[in-house]
Amino acid sequence: MFTSRIDVAGPRGERFDEILTPAAVDFIAKLDNAFAGRRRELLDARRRRREELASGERPLDFLPETRWIRNDPSWQIAPPAPGLEDRRVEITGPTDRKMTVNALNSGARVWLADFEDATSPTWQNIIGGQLNLFDAIRRNIDFESNGKRYAIGDAPATIVARPRGWHLVEKHIRIDGRPVSASLVDFGLYFFHNARQLLARGSGPYFYLPKLESHLEARLWNDVFRLAQQELGIPQGTVRATVLIETITAAFEMDEILYELREHAAGLNAGRWDYIFSIIKNFADHGADFVLPDRAQVTMTVPFMRAYTELLVSTCHKRGAHAIGGMAAFIPSKDPEVNANALEKVRQDKEREAGDGFDGSWVAHPGLVPVCESVFTETLGGWPNQLGRLRDDVEVTAEDLLNVASAGGEVTEKGLRANINVGLRYVDSWLRGTGAAAIANLMEDAATAEIARCQVWQWIRNGTKLEDGTAVTAELVHGWLDEELAEVRADLGEGNRLDDARAIFVETALGEKLPGFLTTGAYARYLTDLH
Repeated sequence: MFTSRIDVAGPRGERFDEILTPAAVDFIAKLDNAFAGRRRELLDARRRRREELASGERPLDFLPETRWIRNDPSWQIAPPAPGLEDRRVEITGPTDRKMTVNALNSGARVWLADFEDATSPTWQNIIGGQLNLFDAIRRNIDFESNGKRYAIGDAPATIVARPRGWHLVEKHIRIDGRPVSASLVDFGLYFFHNARQLLARGSGPYFYLPKLESHLEARLWNDVFRLAQQELGIPQGTVRATVLIETITAAFEMDEILYELREHAAGLNAGRWDYIFSIIKNFADHGADFVLPDRAQVTMTVPFMRAYTELLVSTCHKRGAHAIGGMAAFIPSKDPEVNANALEKVRQDKEREAGDGFDGSWVAHPGLVPVCESVFTETLGGWPNQLGRLRDDVEVTAEDLLNVASAGGEVTEKGLRANINVGLRYVDSWLRGTGAAAIANLMEDAATAEIARCQVWQWIRNGTKLEDGTAVTAELVHGWLDEELAEVRADLGEGNRLDDARAIFVETALGEKLPGFLTTGAYARYLTDLH
């Protein structure tokens, strides 16, 4: 307990008091007092917009009221900040101690220190992750494995922290009984403790911003940055933020998002999995033209995904912003043949991105850093980025972005069962405190489970036919759910949370309405603190 208004209710773990100081908690309270009302208004606006899209009442298009921003060629974002000039390979992962050291030593130029989709938001993970970053920035972190000690090397990656999205709350910190925005908790604790230390080391407080759905949400973040810098006496413009374009609505507002953040902007990222999730979620009721095939068939080469990424590169470079590509999720295997085939696919994916003008790309495992590094180095030559490549040849229309039917493909029994299987496995892992889960040689995060359950809902809703003509129905899925559950239970053994995982899957994939996020209800009702 700090004051009558602020209650920190989470368990007191080892060294938590170094992060949850009265001054740090007061800083979060100032941010919340200033912005809680606007956050709620923007979330209400999200819901209204989604309802309008679902009903067909309001077609999705580029905003006429902000045409002047898109058509003004004169404005640019701030120049690259120290440590963010060259971003040819970035590694992403949760902020546990082992990942912190391994990611910083991986050879990647940037580490996305993830409090969002790759982290199960237990209190231990959130505050423990803040402690790990606190220690890493001060070069005071190590871990032991198999009798060997690992510590940060001489040239660590630049840290870019990803707070949780605007839609999430942190139930362990309450003001007047109301849980505080998880975004402000993650941002506030990291900024308060580390901004000055980062500047002293020649870097700065850098962030990835997830799940934005409009430029007004970017404006809110920009105002958060301004107030935070003012409160700590740090020069305005010190913060740098890269926005993940991972919602279909944000894809129509890329220029506007960069404009709102222009004094703090660093670039945009193609968050491919959440982008697909957003399309399914927003157009699940729009009939067969918006029904996507098996998840594995929705590659980055299908036309509507190509339109999205080419628009992103073109928009970024026009404004002096870095364009960062999607994640390679493969986990290197001990099977040489599996490894060789997967690494070749990773190489081809990165070659496509580099060829399209991206300035860098993501990997999920240190073993993929050399592949990504070599591909982008071949393309960049002696340059740190491709900002000079303006892609004036790109012309993307609203119809191009919404041409979901261009994906082609089919829905198969294998694809449906895979969605059920990975949904159960991931949610079980998440409930047990691991948000980056190794499943079938891939590093999966929450976006995979979101796509999986949304596809199942959409296929049922539309009576989609499998390749053999069988209609996807709730009864069919319930039967296969029980079969897949038995298989996963036999594989995982004791100590699992599969009964809860099944309940969450049923609630979010088989109900009458499609919930916006599976993680919101699951966090409030099922996620317990782990010790």
